[in-house]
Amino acid sequence: MKSMKKLLIVAAIILIAAVSISACSAGFFDFLGGDSSSDASLNGTDIKLAAAASLKNAYDDKLIPMFEEKYPGVKVTPTYASSGDLQSQIENGLDADVFMSAANKQMNTLADEGLVDNKTNVQFLENKVVLIVPKDSTANISSFDDLKKVNGTIAIGNPESVPAGQYAQEVLNNTGIWTTVEPKLSLGTDVTAVLNQVAQGSADCGIVYATDAKSNDNVKVVCEAPDNALKTPVIYPVAVLKNSTNPDAANKFVEFLQSQEAKDVFVEYGFTIHE
Repeated sequence: MKSMKKLLIVAAIILIAAVSISACSAGFFDFLGGDSSSDASLNGTDIKLAAAASLKNAYDDKLIPMFEEKYPGVKVTPTYASSGDLQSQIENGLDADVFMSAANKQMNTLADEGLVDNKTNVQFLENKVVLIVPKDSTANISSFDDLKKVNGTIAIGNPESVPAGQYAQEVLNNTGIWTTVEPKLSLGTDVTAVLNQVAQGSADCGIVYATDAKSNDNVKVVCEAPDNALKTPVIYPVAVLKNSTNPDAANKFVEFLQSQEAKDVFVEYGFTIHE
């Protein structure tokens, strides 16, 4: 009988210890940012991301897989285009939860139209504007001023809708060569199209972001835009859209982008974190 009582006491102690460890572990993993009841409520959610074309590599290669691993029940569906095209699509009812632009102009316009949740609007990344040529180019181009001597094609984004093109136009205006080079320009629908023109040799040179140049081994950077030629900082803002059908999940995604692990990825792909 005494042996049976001892066994029952030991069993009770083990049961209490197991329950305590389980409770502590749950709290510990919540503390680390693991799944919680609120995170579980996001299961089955599809976050629709509208992002500038220059962000595609960082998102597709690493950031989206990282987020989906962190929140296994959530899927991120991206749409990439020029920021101006995305702005127009959002104005015309694009089903999107998060917008990340390659310039403040497009984000500010949407905010003025009441389409952005301003509480979530963050001035997030910075980029550089660079002049590139094909990797095997023998053209004598070492500065923006040398564009006056180019006999072929100079590729830039369409300034009507592509922020990279707007920055390129600003540089060419401020260096006093816009009028001279304008007849030589080939206007791309987004910065990726400009990069591809130069990489494939259909353009003698082009103006893109430093991050785009870094992503393609078939181009080389000639120089960065002079500081006095680019007075508008290349800022990438990100925000949740007012018409988001999944605002909780969208906020989680924007919070994730601002985590150190996500910032490290952006830096790896050539961006600078805007402080």
